[in-house]
Amino acid sequence: MDAQNLFLYKREGAYIPRIAAIHDLCGYGKCSLGVAIPVLSAAGCDVCPVPTGLFSSHTAFPGWYMHDTTEILTDYLNAWKGIGVDIDAIYSGFLGAPEQVQRIKETYETYPRALRVVDPVMADHGKVYPTYTPELCEAMAGLASGADILTPNLTEAAIILGTEWTGSDIDDDTAKGIVDALLAKGAKQVVLKGIQRGDGIIRNFAAGQDCEFFEAKNEYLPYMLHGTGDLYCSCLLAAVMAGKSFADAVVFAGDFVYDAMIVSAKQPDFKDRGVSFEPLLGNIAELLG
Repeated sequence: MDAQNLFLYKREGAYIPRIAAIHDLCGYGKCSLGVAIPVLSAAGCDVCPVPTGLFSSHTAFPGWYMHDTTEILTDYLNAWKGIGVDIDAIYSGFLGAPEQVQRIKETYETYPRALRVVDPVMADHGKVYPTYTPELCEAMAGLASGADILTPNLTEAAIILGTEWTGSDIDDDTAKGIVDALLAKGAKQVVLKGIQRGDGIIRNFAAGQDCEFFEAKNEYLPYMLHGTGDLYCSCLLAAVMAGKSFADAVVFAGDFVYDAMIVSAKQPDFKDRGVSFEPLLGNIAELLG
């Protein structure tokens, strides 16, 4: 199937879809729930946060503080069942402990019709994030295999597949092999992010069990901002929940992140502040037509 004809969510009239956003809450640095809530809300979604940890800032800053919320998650989510909360999509990102993967799987069982979106936030540029243990990486790899939409970067894909990270300069055939291997492990749709070949272009490659392999690309900007991965997946899901095709959602997310990086570079201390997407939220609202 052409990805232009693949629709993962059907928006019904005035109905507002409800999304369980299972991410950490970061006080400074513009990532995780701080990105997911405004982006998905702009797409007309009811975002129900499930904090996997509380951070003073993201871990690229020195002296960050983390509070692990693993112990509260069972009671937190059981309370939803007690009041009849319904969920249309379950969107997970950064996790704090292997046990949190089991809580997410239990949430899948509670809401079997919900779209399962996994952004396996655990590493980048060949390095695992400092709070991630081998056990947590292994648990995240297991969660990735059950995703309806999986959005790893190249480092995360290597962890999930148990292979070596070989850098961000890979050819189309290698990218397709990685995507195919992730699909073979059970993910239904995969977006492999962040391929850079030194030609001024950044590429994302995508495919699904029922749709063909394709490429989406943008101009490469020569600076790195924290939170762009969270922004990408949140925009992708926003477009999907607005009723856009999988292909259109992949393209929209890449374009939005590019535009947000341009806005970010105009802010003071922008490399520390993170990606500035706020002035562009109207573009997400326009997805609703």
